[in-house]
Amino acid sequence: MRILLTNDDGVHAPGLRALRAELKKLGAVIVVAPATEQSAVGHSITLSTPLIVQQVFDESKEFIGWAVEGRPADCVKLALLELLPESPDLVVSGLNAGANAGINVLYSGTVAAAIEGAFFRQVSVACSQEYTKATPPDFTTGAALARHVIEQILAHRPPPGSLFNVNLPSPERGPVRGVRAVPQNAAPYSERFDRRIDPRGRVYFWSTPEFGCPDPHPDTDVTALAEGYVTVTPLQFDLTHQRQLEEMAGWHLA
Repeated sequence: MRILLTNDDGVHAPGLRALRAELKKLGAVIVVAPATEQSAVGHSITLSTPLIVQQVFDESKEFIGWAVEGRPADCVKLALLELLPESPDLVVSGLNAGANAGINVLYSGTVAAAIEGAFFRQVSVACSQEYTKATPPDFTTGAALARHVIEQILAHRPPPGSLFNVNLPSPERGPVRGVRAVPQNAAPYSERFDRRIDPRGRVYFWSTPEFGCPDPHPDTDVTALAEGYVTVTPLQFDLTHQRQLEEMAGWHLA
């Protein structure tokens, strides 16, 4: 099996390195990931500047892939169109430092990279590790769990272009209670900004890390993750509101 591995935390992120070690148990892994952190960039791509690439090697000087001075979606696009000699059998994005559940899916560079893989008709999986303390956890256990879930997904032979979002609960929540297939929670998160004044008297705002989902809804990715379950959510990128479209058929637009 040929596996393309990417992320949004950067090519040297510990989550990516841990997941690469686990995915090597499934097949040949090539990494194409951002040269620097690109968290929460969504599905943006680079148009006005060149995409500089550089080969990357691990601690034993083994070639692992390329670092791209661009966005996560750039990395997948470039990998599939230019860098890889053969099309991969699987695209994996992660292991992200922090959950990508609920409405955060729309902001996530991790999920965007997996979506880009699905654009190209590749089975694609985004993997994220929740953490509830100030610093991310050791990703070793989470990477092994992510690989286990990916194996189960592949065992069901999903069709080309299938897209899955996997979230692993924080280790601080205790032993994992199981794996659940659940829908995405689309409720908005509560957020706030810290208003400050710089030394020159100018007002600026700093997004605070304290945010939550005030309306989590039962049996969704947000609630299941908080209950200690690994969540698996199948995604699609057709944003058409089908019911509204059917209603609009009677509008007689001119």
